[in-house]
Amino acid sequence: MQTTDLFSLLQFPFMQRAIAAGVLMGLLCGLLGSFVTLRQLSFFSHAVGHAALVGIAMGVLLNLEPTWMLLPFTLLFGLAVLYLIDHTDLWSDSILNIVLSGALAIGVILASFIQSYRGNLMGVLFGDILAVNWTDLVLTSLLLLISGIILFSTLRQQILLTLNQAVAKVQGVSVEFHRYLFVVLLSLTVAVSIKAVGILLVNAFLVIPAATAKLLSQQFSPYLAISMLLGAFSSIVGMGVSGVFNFPSGPSIVVVQFVLFLLVVVWVKIKPSSWLLS
Repeated sequence: MQTTDLFSLLQFPFMQRAIAAGVLMGLLCGLLGSFVTLRQLSFFSHAVGHAALVGIAMGVLLNLEPTWMLLPFTLLFGLAVLYLIDHTDLWSDSILNIVLSGALAIGVILASFIQSYRGNLMGVLFGDILAVNWTDLVLTSLLLLISGIILFSTLRQQILLTLNQAVAKVQGVSVEFHRYLFVVLLSLTVAVSIKAVGILLVNAFLVIPAATAKLLSQQFSPYLAISMLLGAFSSIVGMGVSGVFNFPSGPSIVVVQFVLFLLVVVWVKIKPSSWLLS
């Protein structure tokens, strides 16, 4: 296996952009993923991620930049799914299974009409963070800024919604407004992350750092901070592993996240509860 000098790679602009994108997406997914994990929305983000294939295929068929088709499509898809969950008598997991399967099937059919795009299927499924450009960095930065402002300025309401929606409603929190607003942020986060980590791995970015942070802290604020830091840290380490050993970038980052999760599970089992971060 051929290795590469990491310091030499850092001289290239594409590697610098990739590391910046990894850190930004690690922070963004760590922040959103904290709420996704506690609110048990991981299957929701999974469904939105898989449905993104339809948006990508539509963008290519219409000769548009896939990102600009992906953003509105995932947004509308996420809102439509939440509407169906709220206004039908079916269980949410049934609806998510139905829309995920249907959207994925439509996406595969649409992709079959794009002869020249079949070679990029692996990139769609697993991402290519080395291909991010300045537009992707700007979009991710803006979404991180907007998400941070919204979630931290309404942190009390977000905590109430996470713990008990009935109590939040009694306390005067606009439950439906905040639920739909969070779905907007989550859907856009999935959309901007697809290019870097792909359809199959985007949910790992949202869930694994947050789940690892949950093992380390039982207090909400430290939990948020740890989740974001783990997201950024795993992105940097994963990019380093990818650059040195010529591994795919997205899977390398997720493997680092997975290893960190396993290490924390073992550490928590060995150490007494008093060692948990408060």
